[in-house]
Amino acid sequence: PDEPEVHGLLALMLLTASRRPARTATDGSLVLLADQDRSLWDQAMASEGRAIVAACIRRGLPGPYQVQAAIAAVHSDAPTAADTDWAQVLANYDHLLALSPSPIVALNRAVALAEVSGPADGLAAVDDLDLDAFHLFHATRADLLVRLGRPAEAATAYDQALELVANDAERRFLAERRAGLG
Repeated sequence: PDEPEVHGLLALMLLTASRRPARTATDGSLVLLADQDRSLWDQAMASEGRAIVAACIRRGLPGPYQVQAAIAAVHSDAPTAADTDWAQVLANYDHLLALSPSPIVALNRAVALAEVSGPADGLAAVDDLDLDAFHLFHATRADLLVRLGRPAEAATAYDQALELVANDAERRFLAERRAGLG
């Protein structure tokens, strides 16, 4: 009961579950974090998760679950997507990458980097990764390419993501994004 990572995992689970009602639309389609109706989030659950994160931080013994929970806490603390403290998210991903280096963490860090420094920097970080067999790698590239005004390259990246995705809801989401490019 005194293990910091157990508390970090609990905080991460609470913060993740607090957003569950807003993650999908009534038709089952995915809703991006930036587009979620935050009034649907379970604020009591999120507050409990943030309190646990704060207690973990005070202990000064960070581990991967605690840092992941801290990232989720930053998102849950923002009243709107535009209010997200992306610099803090990026700093937490830097910490997580040091604690638990993996290409998936690096991909998530690249998303935060794009929010802080722009999509060109995010794309450069993504393109340094060896994740060609992971659909979210291609989906992330596609989103960044769209933001950079490079729709033909984005279409190719969406096509690659669609070849790899296994989840039907994600497939529909990616297909809609791909179709939106014309």
